[in-house]
Amino acid sequence: MAYAAKNFDPLKGGALKGFSDSQLDQHFTLYKGYVAKLNEIEEKLATVDNSKANYSFNEYSELKRREAVAFNGSFLHELYFENLGADADISAALQKALDAQGGKEKVLADLKAAALCGPGWAVLTRNRRDGKLHSYFFAEHHLGLPIEQDLLVVLDSWEHAFMVDYGIARAKYADVFLENINWSEASKRFAAATK
Repeated sequence: MAYAAKNFDPLKGGALKGFSDSQLDQHFTLYKGYVAKLNEIEEKLATVDNSKANYSFNEYSELKRREAVAFNGSFLHELYFENLGADADISAALQKALDAQGGKEKVLADLKAAALCGPGWAVLTRNRRDGKLHSYFFAEHHLGLPIEQDLLVVLDSWEHAFMVDYGIARAKYADVFLENINWSEASKRFAAATK
């Protein structure tokens, strides 16, 4: 099955405060590249010989090592774009979970702090083990996210997400991102996670 990149053009034209169309276009192009690579890797994996897989080098081994990079690079970006589009529609259930962690402002301050840890991803999750909200930072698409997490808000803190508009001002970008969270999307994800 080939994956198709989604169209996020409705986020352009001033729909997001503090995101230029140029910034968004470049980010969309990068995302589409991940989807294309994922399709290429999966196509090659369907026919490559896997009988000599090993740690040192083998075509199958290299494809498997990069598969998660392309997969997570594709779908973390989709989650990121989908949770943009500022609205204040936080469900009662998600609001209760935020309040249990000290309130929305405290949780968002922690998410911002995670984003400032470096280039990578900051995520707000619902941990399936303890049922609480957590924020995590991971620097590679495929390394560092703890298991058993339901992703609620995904913040891309790689430079490509903000350099056109903010240069190296990661903190300013993080503030603008937080103003643009689509809380109805986060609430939908929370509801699906707590069914």
